[in-house]
Amino acid sequence: MKEYEILSGNAEDTQAFAKRLASFLQPGDCITLEGDLGAGKTTFTKGLAVGLGVSRTVNSPTFTIIKEYHGNMPLYHMDVYRLEDSYEDLGFEEYFSGNGVTVIEWAHIIDEQLPSERLNIYLYHEGNDSRKIVLKPLGARYEQLCKEFFA
Repeated sequence: MKEYEILSGNAEDTQAFAKRLASFLQPGDCITLEGDLGAGKTTFTKGLAVGLGVSRTVNSPTFTIIKEYHGNMPLYHMDVYRLEDSYEDLGFEEYFSGNGVTVIEWAHIIDEQLPSERLNIYLYHEGNDSRKIVLKPLGARYEQLCKEFFA
Protein backbone atom coordinates (compact mmCIF):
# COMPACT_ATOMS: atom_id res chain seq x y z
CA MET A 1 0.00 0.00 0.00
CA LYS A 2 1.42 3.35 -1.05
CA GLU A 3 1.44 6.21 1.44
CA TYR A 4 1.26 9.89 0.59
CA GLU A 5 2.73 12.57 2.83
CA ILE A 6 2.66 16.35 3.05
CA LEU A 7 3.90 18.87 5.57
CA SER A 8 1.47 21.53 6.75
CA GLY A 9 3.04 24.68 8.18
CA ASN A 10 0.00 25.79 10.17
CA ALA A 11 -3.74 25.33 10.71
CA GLU A 12 -4.57 27.38 7.61
CA ASP A 13 -2.40 25.08 5.46
CA THR A 14 -4.12 22.03 6.94
CA GLN A 15 -7.55 23.47 6.16
CA ALA A 16 -6.50 24.43 2.62
CA PHE A 17 -5.20 20.90 2.01
CA ALA A 18 -8.48 19.41 3.27
CA LYS A 19 -10.55 21.87 1.25
CA ARG A 20 -8.73 20.79 -1.91
CA LEU A 21 -9.16 17.12 -1.01
CA ALA A 22 -12.92 17.67 -0.71
CA SER A 23 -13.15 18.32 -4.45
CA PHE A 24 -12.07 14.71 -5.06
CA LEU A 25 -14.70 13.18 -2.76
CA GLN A 26 -18.00 11.61 -3.67
CA PRO A 27 -21.06 10.32 -1.78
CA GLY A 28 -20.30 7.24 0.29
CA ASP A 29 -16.64 8.11 0.86
CA CYS A 30 -15.17 7.38 4.28
CA ILE A 31 -12.19 9.18 5.80
CA THR A 32 -10.63 8.24 9.11
CA LEU A 33 -8.55 10.72 11.10
CA GLU A 34 -5.99 9.65 13.66
CA GLY A 35 -3.57 11.69 15.72
CA ASP A 36 -2.80 12.84 19.22
CA LEU A 37 -5.00 15.36 21.01
CA GLY A 38 -4.50 18.70 19.32
CA ALA A 39 -2.97 17.19 16.17
CA GLY A 40 -5.53 18.90 13.94
CA LYS A 41 -8.26 16.35 13.27
CA THR A 42 -11.09 18.84 13.73
CA THR A 43 -9.10 21.55 11.93
CA PHE A 44 -8.77 19.16 8.99
CA THR A 45 -12.51 18.47 9.07
CA LYS A 46 -13.26 22.21 9.05
CA GLY A 47 -11.33 22.57 5.80
CA LEU A 48 -13.07 19.55 4.32
CA ALA A 49 -16.43 21.08 5.25
CA VAL A 50 -15.59 24.33 3.47
CA GLY A 51 -14.64 22.33 0.39
CA LEU A 52 -17.97 20.51 0.55
CA GLY A 53 -19.89 23.79 0.71
CA VAL A 54 -20.87 23.59 4.38
CA SER A 55 -21.65 27.07 5.70
CA ARG A 56 -22.20 26.19 9.38
CA THR A 57 -19.38 26.34 11.90
CA VAL A 58 -17.82 22.90 12.34
CA ASN A 59 -16.69 21.82 15.78
CA SER A 60 -15.79 18.51 17.35
CA PRO A 61 -18.70 16.18 18.12
CA THR A 62 -16.85 14.82 21.16
CA PHE A 63 -19.96 14.60 23.33
CA THR A 64 -22.62 14.08 20.66
CA ILE A 65 -20.46 11.55 18.75
CA ILE A 66 -22.03 12.41 15.37
CA LYS A 67 -22.82 15.76 13.77
CA GLU A 68 -24.39 16.16 10.35
CA TYR A 69 -23.68 19.14 8.11
CA HIS A 70 -25.30 19.97 4.80
CA GLY A 71 -23.52 21.52 1.84
CA ASN A 72 -23.01 20.35 -1.73
CA MET A 73 -23.31 16.89 -0.20
CA PRO A 74 -23.80 15.88 3.43
CA LEU A 75 -20.84 15.67 5.78
CA TYR A 76 -21.13 13.20 8.65
CA HIS A 77 -18.54 14.14 11.27
CA MET A 78 -17.93 11.55 13.98
CA ASP A 79 -15.71 11.64 17.05
CA VAL A 80 -15.74 8.22 18.69
CA TYR A 81 -13.11 9.05 21.33
CA ARG A 82 -15.60 8.70 24.19
CA LEU A 83 -17.13 5.39 23.11
CA GLU A 84 -16.44 2.86 25.83
CA ASP A 85 -17.39 -0.17 23.80
CA SER A 86 -16.39 -0.39 20.16
CA TYR A 87 -19.39 -2.64 19.60
CA GLU A 88 -21.92 0.06 20.46
CA ASP A 89 -24.34 0.16 17.57
CA LEU A 90 -24.98 3.77 16.63
CA GLY A 91 -25.94 3.00 13.04
CA PHE A 92 -22.50 3.67 11.60
CA GLU A 93 -23.16 1.50 8.54
CA GLU A 94 -26.04 3.77 7.48
CA TYR A 95 -23.60 6.66 7.31
CA PHE A 96 -20.90 4.67 5.53
CA SER A 97 -23.28 3.70 2.75
CA GLY A 98 -25.13 7.02 2.75
CA ASN A 99 -25.24 9.91 0.34
CA GLY A 100 -22.54 11.96 2.04
CA VAL A 101 -18.93 11.91 3.14
CA THR A 102 -18.17 10.37 6.54
CA VAL A 103 -15.21 11.61 8.59
CA ILE A 104 -14.32 9.70 11.77
CA GLU A 105 -11.93 11.01 14.41
CA TRP A 106 -10.27 8.31 16.57
CA ALA A 107 -11.55 5.68 14.11
CA HIS A 108 -9.34 2.89 15.50
CA ILE A 109 -11.84 2.61 18.37
CA ILE A 110 -14.49 1.27 15.98
CA ASP A 111 -12.06 -0.43 13.59
CA GLU A 112 -14.18 -3.57 13.27
CA GLN A 113 -17.16 -1.52 12.09
CA LEU A 114 -15.29 0.53 9.49
CA PRO A 115 -15.66 -0.12 5.77
CA SER A 116 -12.77 -2.15 4.39
CA GLU A 117 -12.21 0.52 1.72
CA ARG A 118 -11.49 3.98 3.11
CA LEU A 119 -8.94 6.76 3.26
CA ASN A 120 -6.95 6.69 6.49
CA ILE A 121 -5.33 10.02 7.38
CA TYR A 122 -2.79 10.43 10.18
CA LEU A 123 -1.79 13.82 11.59
CA TYR A 124 1.48 14.19 13.51
CA HIS A 125 2.91 17.17 15.41
CA GLU A 126 6.05 18.49 13.68
CA GLY A 127 6.69 21.50 15.89
CA ASN A 128 4.41 24.15 17.34
CA ASP A 129 2.14 24.66 14.34
CA SER A 130 3.50 22.26 11.71
CA ARG A 131 1.87 18.93 11.01
CA LYS A 132 2.86 15.93 8.95
CA ILE A 133 -0.21 14.57 7.19
CA VAL A 134 0.00 10.98 5.96
CA LEU A 135 -2.67 9.48 3.70
CA LYS A 136 -3.00 5.70 3.51
CA PRO A 137 -5.61 4.63 0.95
CA LEU A 138 -7.36 1.30 1.42
CA GLY A 139 -8.97 0.02 -1.76
CA ALA A 140 -8.90 0.92 -5.44
CA ARG A 141 -11.23 3.93 -5.09
CA TYR A 142 -8.95 5.66 -2.59
CA GLU A 143 -5.72 4.63 -4.31
CA GLN A 144 -7.01 6.32 -7.47
CA LEU A 145 -8.17 9.36 -5.50
CA CYS A 146 -4.69 9.81 -4.01
CA LYS A 147 -2.97 9.33 -7.38
CA GLU A 148 -5.14 12.04 -8.92
CA PHE A 149 -4.86 14.36 -5.91
CA PHE A 150 -1.06 14.17 -5.77
CA ALA A 151 -0.53 14.22 -9.57
